[in-house]
Parts: sequence; C-alpha cells; structure tokens
Amino acid sequence: VQLQASGGGLVQAGGSLRLSCAASDNTFNVYTMGWYRQAPGKQRELVAAIAPIVNGGRETYADSVKGRFTISRDNAKNTVYLQMNSLKLEDTAVYYCNSLAIADGDIAGSWGQGTQVTVSS
Repeated sequence: VQLQASGGGLVQAGGSLRLSCAASDNTFNVYTMGWYRQAPGKQRELVAAIAPIVNGGRETYADSVKGRFTISRDNAKNTVYLQMNSLKLEDTAVYYCNSLAIADGDIAGSWGQGTQVTVSS
C-alpha cells in the first residue's frame, strides 16, 4: 500500500493550506493515521492523529498545532486530510502521513514521499 501526500506549497504567515494523503487502497482505513513533519535538522514529529472512524475517529494534536490544525479522514476516498490555518514560520517542514503502527515500528511498512510546506514572513 502506498501513501501519497500532496497539497504543500509556499504560503505567507497567517495563511492556510490543506494537505491530502491518499492511500492506494483501503488498508489504512482501520488504522490510526497521523500527519508528521520534519524540519531541517530536526527529528520527525507527530503533529496530528486520527483514529479509525469505526472506533470513533478521535483526533489528537501536538500542543504546537492545537487550535490551528484539523485532521480528518474520508474512508470512501482512502484519504486523510490536514487543514492548516494560522500558519507560522515554525510550521515550515516536510509533511508526511503514515499509520502510527508503521511509524512506531509495530508493523512493517515504509514512508511515502512527503510534501513541502514553507511559511514565509
């Protein structure tokens, strides 16, 4: 199963972007999915996660993005979204999506290509 993140770009501080993560099939619909980001010289960090819809679809957020980012998922489209509002310079990073199970090493898998988000002043 492949994950393809898209929707990144260059945006001014205070602006918005919507990222999409499309899976090649519905395998990930039963997994908790997350959006991660990695800034230059920093470790990859989890910024938002969403449980499977059948389990209630609970959302969790890193403190740094709480109130500004919203994660959602559409099982019919095998897609996870990240709506990013009030973007800050420190949100600049490559954004990836993956299941938490793969990211944590609980199951085998790989990272897809991320999408670059650059916030300018």
